[in-house]
Order: sequence, then structure tokens, then C-alpha cells
Amino acid sequence: MDKELILVGDRVLILPDGDQDRTDTGLYLPAGIKEKEKVQTGTIFKIGPGYPVPDPRDVDLEPWQSPEAQPRYFPLQAQEGDYCIFLRNAGIEIEFDTTKYIVVPHSAILVILRKKH
Repeated sequence: MDKELILVGDRVLILPDGDQDRTDTGLYLPAGIKEKEKVQTGTIFKIGPGYPVPDPRDVDLEPWQSPEAQPRYFPLQAQEGDYCIFLRNAGIEIEFDTTKYIVVPHSAILVILRKKH
């Protein structure tokens, strides 16, 4: 049976880096910050759909009353494949198919490094 991780809302799935002071992309994290594990670096593996936005046509209706209950989302700034620095204590560590990931809210990401196309 195939399984898929589906992230909800503004959640971001990050593949964390190992313990190192300088990343492959050239970002440098001072030892004091790294030791306290306040911040960590990693690659964004998957993102959720974004922040839910209410449909202005249904302001007086509950979600289950709407005949067109299609969820709408404001997209996240982070994209799959981006490299990031994030607040470690805001994350939850999970293991999926023998790989360890960290799930963080989008607001816990401090910096995104993206390759120019």
C-alpha cells in the first residue's frame, strides 16, 4: 500500500541538515546558536496548501451549508526544494519511511534560500 504525507494549512515538511556549522549553500550558523538548537537548517521537502481564506459569498453560512464548499487558500512563500533556516523549537520531528523530517508552521521559517532560474 502506497502512503503519502499530506500537510494541512500552513505546515512545512523539512528535511533537516546534520550537525555542521557551514551549509553546502554557504550559510554560516554561529556555534552559540547551533549549540542551543534555537535554529536549524534544512531543505523544504513538502508544503501544505497555505492559509485558509473564507469565501466572501458565504459569510452568513457555515462551511457545511455552502453548496460550493471548495476550500480556498492563500499560498505559502516557501516552495519545495528551497533551503531554509527555521526555529527548531517550533517544529515536531517525525519519521516517515525511515527518514526523519521536521514539521514546522510557515511562520517558524526565518530565511529562505532559493536558486535563481
